[in-house]
Amino acid sequence: MNSQTQKITLHGEVGAIEALRDEPEGVSRGVAIVAHPHPLFGGTMDNKVVQTLARAFVQCGWTVVRFNFRGVGASAGEHDAGAGEARDFLSVVEQVAPTGPLAIAGFSFGSFVASHALAELQVHRQIEKVAFVGTAAQRFTVAPIAPELHDKTLVVHGEQDDTVSLASVMDWARPQSLPVTVVPGGGHFFHGQLPLLKNLVVRHLQG
Repeated sequence: MNSQTQKITLHGEVGAIEALRDEPEGVSRGVAIVAHPHPLFGGTMDNKVVQTLARAFVQCGWTVVRFNFRGVGASAGEHDAGAGEARDFLSVVEQVAPTGPLAIAGFSFGSFVASHALAELQVHRQIEKVAFVGTAAQRFTVAPIAPELHDKTLVVHGEQDDTVSLASVMDWARPQSLPVTVVPGGGHFFHGQLPLLKNLVVRHLQG
């Protein structure tokens, strides 16, 4: 992503986890973990939306770690439909942010995975910020966000997302009374609107 991007190798239950770490200028506010979209449809930690999330967090003073799910790039193992990926997410947190301020972010399938990791983490960790983009509520059971985290959570969805319908995200959010920020005319990958997406995340992180 920039000259400060460092390649690191972490360890999961099935072997190596390929990851990238970006450091902000100055003292870090904490560590943000960002999860990528569906690996069976080309999702990797280099996805443009994932990079946009990472840039937003770095700009706001966070250290960012994004990683390839099992079976992607140099990460060991095979796709596990989200269960193993959530355990890998927790393994990443244990290794790069065992204590201190923590933020959770994900795009598409990554939001689904991150939601289940978050459900475990929030029981015993202070979560500072949550950002879900294109939340994969149509094909997956996304875990609800704990009420005490609602003020710390940003959910962004494109109005014209044809991969994950806005209606499915509203159906997930409605029982929780969880606000959803809708980008008019936005698609799943926010083509032409990544600067806007970044600004929405930065505004949330600075709030």
